[in-house]
Order: sequence, then C-alpha cells, then structure tokens
Amino acid sequence: MKVLIVTGIWPPDVGGPASHAPEVARFLGGHGHRVEVVTTAAAAPRTEAYPVRFTSRRLPAGVRHLHSLVLITRRARSADAVYSTGMFGRSGIAAALARRPIVVKLTGDPAFERLRARGVVEGDVDAFQREPGGSLTERGLRGLRNWVVRRAAHVFTPSGYLRDLVVSWGVAPDRVSVMPNPAPDARPSAPRSELRQRFGLEGDAIAFAGRLTAQKSLHVMLEAVAAVKSVTLLIAGDGDEQETVAEGIARLGLGARVRLLGSLSRDEVLDLFSAADATVLSSSWENFPHSVVESLAVGTPVISTRAGGVSEVVVDGLNGLLVPVGDVAALAAAIDRFFADGPLRESLRANAAASVADYSTERVLGAVVVQLEEAVT
Repeated sequence: MKVLIVTGIWPPDVGGPASHAPEVARFLGGHGHRVEVVTTAAAAPRTEAYPVRFTSRRLPAGVRHLHSLVLITRRARSADAVYSTGMFGRSGIAAALARRPIVVKLTGDPAFERLRARGVVEGDVDAFQREPGGSLTERGLRGLRNWVVRRAAHVFTPSGYLRDLVVSWGVAPDRVSVMPNPAPDARPSAPRSELRQRFGLEGDAIAFAGRLTAQKSLHVMLEAVAAVKSVTLLIAGDGDEQETVAEGIARLGLGARVRLLGSLSRDEVLDLFSAADATVLSSSWENFPHSVVESLAVGTPVISTRAGGVSEVVVDGLNGLLVPVGDVAALAAAIDRFFADGPLRESLRANAAASVADYSTERVLGAVVVQLEEAVT
C-alpha cells in the first residue's frame, strides 16, 4: 500500500501535526508500506527515507493554496490512499479529484481555527458550534469542513470531546474514532540532574512547549507566573504570538524568570520536560495536546486548564492539576500549591509515566494502518 501523507507543518516546525505526521510515516514504512509526504515549508525540508514534497510558504496565499492543491492532487493519483493531518480542504478536494480514499486525523475544528486566525470570529470552539451562520466566508468554511469529513473513509480525533463535535457535523458515529496521541518512544538524553544543569535550572521550574498562538492564551500563563514569585518558566516554540509573548514578559517584569528558548526538536523538548518540575498549559481551547502526553511519558506532571480533551488524560490530583479556562488566579494557585506541597508533588510525579503507559506507538498507530487498509479494499 502506498500512502500520501498531507500535513500543513513539518519539522523543524513545532506543533502536534509536525510530530504526528513523521511518526505515521516512520510507522508505515516500518510495516512495509510506501510513503510520500506533501507539506508546506519556508525552505526545503530535510532529506528522509521517503519523498517529502512541499509548497513554499513564501508564495502569496492564493498562489500557495492553488499550488498545494495541484501538488496534492498529482501525488494522490500515484497513491492508494491519502492520510491528511492538515490542509483538510485541499486534501479532501484533491482526494476527490484523484478518486482516492482519504482518512483524516483532526486536531480541532478546521473552520473555527482558520476563522479565528483571521480574526473573523472570537470566543472558543464550543461557542462557534452554538452560533451557526455568519458571513459567506464562515458558511463556506463550515460547508467545506462538513463535506470533507463526511466524505472521509474514516476520521480520527485525539479526544472524545472532538469526536462528539465531528459527529455533530453529520458524520456517522462508526466512522469516527478516538486515537490518543502516542507516548514518545524516545527518552531524555541524560539524567534529570544533568538536564537541569544544561537548561540552567536551580530552583522551582515549569516549562511550556508548543506553538505560540492565540489558542494557547500565554498571557494567562505569564500573569500566573508573575503572581508566583519563586518559579522560573521556560518557553519553547515559535508562532504568531511570539512578539506578543515577549512584550508580555517585559510588561510584567518577568525577564529574569521567563526564558524564550525558540524552536526545539522533539528530543530537546523531551529533555526540557524532564528537567522541569512540571509543565504548564494555559490554553483557551484544546483537544489532546502532544505536549501533555510527552510530559507525562517522561514522568513530569502537568498543570493545565480544563480545555477540551485535556481532562481525558490529565486527572486532577493524580498526574497533574486542572483549573478553569482563563482563570489566572486559579492557575497561579495551582502552581503555588504544586511547589508548596511536597507529598503532592512527589505523588503526581510518581503517577505521571504510568498514566500514559497504554499509549504505545504500536497500539495507537496500528489503528491508522487498519483504517487505511480498509479504505483501499
């Protein structure tokens, strides 16, 4: 079986799809299948054991979209099936033009995310579902989203929360299943004490890794850290909100306690998470972030808002602490409680890795192979 994997981002980009797509490619290749990738990139991606073709992000938006649509369509014609983790509208249209089945892995509502990035809508993804209608562009993106997922042979979501949303868009429940993000096979490169020294950590330290976007509500995280005087925060990643985050650090006088590390490789992120006492997530909306599973897999508890599907893997008081979305005081109190209560901190750390022990790559990604094989028969 030959599979065309379509993803909007690819290493060295940071974010869930940039981790998931290469994992799927390696897994399929390791199980005897042929793989090809289409993505977008600012420069030519690094050489892999399989072809990675790309549309340049330097192209104007309309030209970029047309180029990627043509590229996906051409490459889909030489594949047996398409597996899409991004560029969903273009993937769906291309698969239809090439007359190839498509399996989709959603990490959110693509219509909402596109409109939110453009500043067309506000609020969270739940409010977006309750308020259908809007502008012609909004109705068009909702319609395209619904057409793609309804046509897909199967849709994977990382959480039950998102699965319920997909079913509400008119997809038969038996064609939507939850596929949690797999726990990483890699492990930290050195003992924790050595990693703490490498990252310059001496006292209480928390970490965040991910794309710096509005979704992550990093202003909430910064304000919470400002209220907890003893803690250091390390932020890894880049994105549209990078300048805003830097301005927030300066405005709150956090320069000595918050460090921006820029984009790190996945292995470096695992090292960072292992070095930190806890990882923190302040998102306004989420599904099932890769960073949560990665943190727990290396034994580091998670302090997070109850956004989307986070509570499906982080259990308050077991492997982390959960607070309401957008509540700066509650997030600050949770961070303070974590460091003030030694027995609680050790209990959360002891439970972290075991809580994601069932999320093995073989078990999780094996489901992708099953659905792709069924789609082409």
